[in-house]
Amino acid sequence: MKHIIILGDGMADWPVESLGGKTLMQYAKTPYMDKLAGMGRTGRLKTVADGFHPGSEVANMSVLGYDLPKVYEGRGPLEAASIGVDLKPGEMAMRCNIICIEGDHIKNHSAGHITTEEADVLVKYLQKHLGNERVYFYTGVQYRHLLVIKGGDKRIDCTPPHDVPLKPFRPLLVKPMPGTENITVPEDGAELTPQQTADLINDLILRSQELLKNHPLNQKRMAEGKDPANSIWPWSPGYRPKMERLSDKFPQVKRGAVISAVDLINGIGYYADLRRLTVEGATGLYDTNYENKVAAALEALKTDDFVYLHIEASDEAGHEGNVELKLLTIENLDSRAVGPIYEAVKDWEEPVAIAVLPDHPTPCELRTHTNEPIPFFIWYPGIEPDSVQAFDEVSVCEGSYGLLKEDEFINEFMNGTTDYTD
Repeated sequence: MKHIIILGDGMADWPVESLGGKTLMQYAKTPYMDKLAGMGRTGRLKTVADGFHPGSEVANMSVLGYDLPKVYEGRGPLEAASIGVDLKPGEMAMRCNIICIEGDHIKNHSAGHITTEEADVLVKYLQKHLGNERVYFYTGVQYRHLLVIKGGDKRIDCTPPHDVPLKPFRPLLVKPMPGTENITVPEDGAELTPQQTADLINDLILRSQELLKNHPLNQKRMAEGKDPANSIWPWSPGYRPKMERLSDKFPQVKRGAVISAVDLINGIGYYADLRRLTVEGATGLYDTNYENKVAAALEALKTDDFVYLHIEASDEAGHEGNVELKLLTIENLDSRAVGPIYEAVKDWEEPVAIAVLPDHPTPCELRTHTNEPIPFFIWYPGIEPDSVQAFDEVSVCEGSYGLLKEDEFINEFMNGTTDYTD
């Protein structure tokens, strides 16, 4: 049996008063997800381990069953792997957003969803003026880039910019982790102390603002009514992680693939030994090319045992607080991804197991991630269904899987199908 996980990033939400007190998943028209939930089995999954921030890197690693306390090294190293940066011992990697500052406030975490082509110009400019033998900037995708600091100490307190829209930025600058403020000896592999590392990063942030505010590209963006990309914002530091391959945990996965427009997901795939499939038109936004992603997933399922199809659109809509847009992204996931995949594989000679779930909620009301358990369903030909007939945060509370945690979901998905008989 083959396996595909379809992950709608940030799809889960809170009840919305304007929707009659329903969540967006309850309100949206999702006939295929409801059908498969009714034909399969449902439950909830705790994707954010105790003590961890509800970031997408944490939640997606959890979906795949990784032991977070043992392997988690932050978002930066995952994105480094995705863009081909092979971290050496002592090198600390950080996600480096290009953001929009308005006055003294963070206007948005994405510089108005700057394009990769525009951002590349700015990242190379920053490397020329701020980079040196210790500091290096790498271009990623859209607003998501990479900062590598040789000898940096990861024991620093950084705020994800998508958590603090419209907040003053200065109180949110990098600080040493509590209890490390007066440490004078760096941790193993580091050359700087936590305080020195924080001071270096804050200096880079402030200098980037001076460099970028009058850059011709930003002058052009503002003339066109777009937000300027006028500051960097590094966060989520870490070193190269020690993650086992998915095939080491599940020998039936001799070959697998990941499909995503988001670097950190591709980085997780790299360490899980999943091949990365690049899809034309995949943007990480609501205009992503669902059809090309589905075609790539189906083609991969012909040769691979496992496919991880990640779609970011709902998360971005949640960060914008846009209820109508998020509803559209949920309905698009249903009609343009889940439905076509199910219709294509339901009669294949070799059966395909399908799981659909978000990684975490991104409530429009809050505009950032939360750590509540998320809904999921598992379907494959011959599975004995439970009584749940709809796929949403409330209905699955009655599901037969109950509340799962750690690697219980991936074990059910991968091993629960081994007793399948045609």
